Amino acid sequence: MTQKVIIFDFDGTIADTVDALVGIANGLAQKFGYIPITQEELALLRNLNSREIIKYSGISILKIPFLVKKVKSELKSKIKELKPISGIKEALVVLNNKGYRLGIITSNSQDNVTDFLKVNDLENLFDFVYSGVTIFGKTTIINNVLKQKQIKPQEVIYVGDETRDIEASKKANIKVIAVTWGFNSQEVLAKQNPDFLIHEPYELLEVIKGLGQDN
Repeated sequence: MTQKVIIFDFDGTIADTVDALVGIANGLAQKFGYIPITQEELALLRNLNSREIIKYSGISILKIPFLVKKVKSELKSKIKELKPISGIKEALVVLNNKGYRLGIITSNSQDNVTDFLKVNDLENLFDFVYSGVTIFGKTTIINNVLKQKQIKPQEVIYVGDETRDIEASKKANIKVIAVTWGFNSQEVLAKQNPDFLIHEPYELLEVIKGLGQDN
C-alpha cells in the first residue's frame, strides 16, 4: 500500500520560526531560570536531541509545560510576520494538486498555525491541523490522529526537522522524511536513521516519486 497521506511538522519544517522562537526563549530565560542562548550555543544545540537540550539548559522539567505555553503565546504576535521555508509552498502545492492528503501535527498552538497558513495562502492545502503539547515525543499524538482520521500507518509518511520527529514516526510504524533546513543538524538527524534525509523542499517531490507514489 502506498502512502497517500503526508503529515508535516510545522515549526522549522513549513514555517521559518526557529530564529523567532530562540529570541522569545531568550527573553524568557531569566523568568524560567536558564541561561540565554548565544549563536555559538545554538549551533551546539542543533546537534543535540530533545532530552540533551533540556539537560544542557538546566531548566526544570516541571517548568517546561509553562514555558512552552508562554512561548506559544508570545509567538502569536509575531506569527503573521513569519514566512514559509523557501520552496516549501511550491512543493506543497504540487503534492496537493497530485491528490495527496496533507496534514500538520504540531506542538505549536492551533491559532498560531491557522493564522500563519491564512497569511501565507496555505490554508486550503491542508486537510487537517492537529495541535498537541509534547516534550520528548509525538508518538501518542500521531497515533491519536491516525485513529481519529481512520488512517492506516502504512498509508502515511511524516516530514519533520527534529530527532523527536524521527523517533515518534518509527514508534508509530510510519515512514519518515527528515529535513535539514529546520532545527536539528544533518549529522544528528542522520544518526537517527530516518527513511529519507533531504536538504531542499523540492526533494520532497523526488522522494514521493521514488516511492512510486507519483500517480
